[in-house]
Amino acid sequence: MSQYTLIEAVNAALDYELAADESVVVLGEDVGANGGVFRATDKLQTRFGEDRVIDTPLAESLICGMSIGLATQGFKPVAEIQFMGFIYAAFDQFICHASRMRNRTRGRLSCPMVLRAPFGGGIHAPEHHSESTEAIFAHVPGIRVVIPSSPARAYGLLLAAIRDPDPVVFLEPKRIYRAQSETFENNGEALPLDVCFTLRQGSDLTIVSWGAMLQETLQASEQLAQMGIDCEVIDLASIKPIDKKTILESVEKTGRCMIVCEAAKSGSVASEAAAIVAEEGLTSLFAPILRVTGYDTVMPLLKLEQHYLPSTEKIMQAAKRLMEF
Repeated sequence: MSQYTLIEAVNAALDYELAADESVVVLGEDVGANGGVFRATDKLQTRFGEDRVIDTPLAESLICGMSIGLATQGFKPVAEIQFMGFIYAAFDQFICHASRMRNRTRGRLSCPMVLRAPFGGGIHAPEHHSESTEAIFAHVPGIRVVIPSSPARAYGLLLAAIRDPDPVVFLEPKRIYRAQSETFENNGEALPLDVCFTLRQGSDLTIVSWGAMLQETLQASEQLAQMGIDCEVIDLASIKPIDKKTILESVEKTGRCMIVCEAAKSGSVASEAAAIVAEEGLTSLFAPILRVTGYDTVMPLLKLEQHYLPSTEKIMQAAKRLMEF
């Protein structure tokens, strides 16, 4: 067993699948010779060659479109978009073709591709490098949207995404690429898609989050425990489809629910999770559902970035309001 950061776990999963399955190919801007802007694909081209780890032009629509073509012809492409803020040019291909391929061909063709992208703020990046617009993809029928929050989950969920017969958007929280290490065995064991992971058991309040915001959420829950507020923390992980069962069972136990994310509040995945609890778990609630999110503005540049992102203190204050209701 070895220790991996999240970015190293992504690299290990790609390495494992490239070795195990000759139909897997990796493509994107600078993924080969340079090993990716964050080194997610470091040394993969050296090991597997230029035919399997392919440097592309700076053309996101081409990257996605070529992946769709490959996927329909027996390959399993893993396409990297350097930053989520660059992904919008690929959205036309993804929504018009990747998401509809199985339906359009009545099951004759599928589209087993993964579209990877670093997402989220907190690294002092320039404009278009810090977006958290996962809700755009979550709205599209026919695809899965997966967001890991730890090295072990990044490894297991990426393996599952590559092996899935339908298109998956795999968003990696770059703020925690190297924030922590975990020990696990690089044995090719995938984690299940479409399920939440309960990271902390609790009895007073359910907190649902995903991606990098799990760091602040877990920190807040530990500090709240010292104040006598026992939080159950759920990692949403697959934001499309959402695992309703785990969330609703937790809310039935705690009677309170808070959802934490860094995306803008309006039309967010937090809104969808809140709607699920309101529609199907209302009689379990002792207090209104609270959302702790980013603002309905463009992610600001570095001087205001930390003000935009939900902090441990903001999460704790929201939890106290819920407990006082």
